[in-house]
Amino acid sequence: MLSMTDALEGRVARILNSRELVINRGSSHGVKEGMVFAVLDAKLEDIKDPETGEVLGSIERPKTHVKVVSLEPGLSIARTFRVIRGRPGSFGAGLSPLAAMFAGTPDRVETLKTTEATWEDLDESESLVKTGDKVRLVPDPTA
Repeated sequence: MLSMTDALEGRVARILNSRELVINRGSSHGVKEGMVFAVLDAKLEDIKDPETGEVLGSIERPKTHVKVVSLEPGLSIARTFRVIRGRPGSFGAGLSPLAAMFAGTPDRVETLKTTEATWEDLDESESLVKTGDKVRLVPDPTA
């Protein structure tokens, strides 16, 4: 059983499409449906003291977050879930409500950006995710 103090980590095993990827950890590792994982950048970000300029430490930056939607013993399928809010249309300038709805930018679900071959072409710029990226369980995704 996974305790909150244990860091459940794995790697991106495969990118399936613009919203789904496979993690090399599954139910036999303590993964459960609904768990949220951060896909981490391999480069660490140095944090400097603003007074001395001395490096205080380094942190990992998340590229994106994914939620587990399907499980097998040795792997999990996880999907992006965050919604990127669009810009509402304007009802001014003589546009009908229907035309104004299409004049704005609609809400959309975050997608993965990758240079690897996937089941569909990607054109999103929110993240650059690749096979081998480290993933880590986010203990409380609302925090």
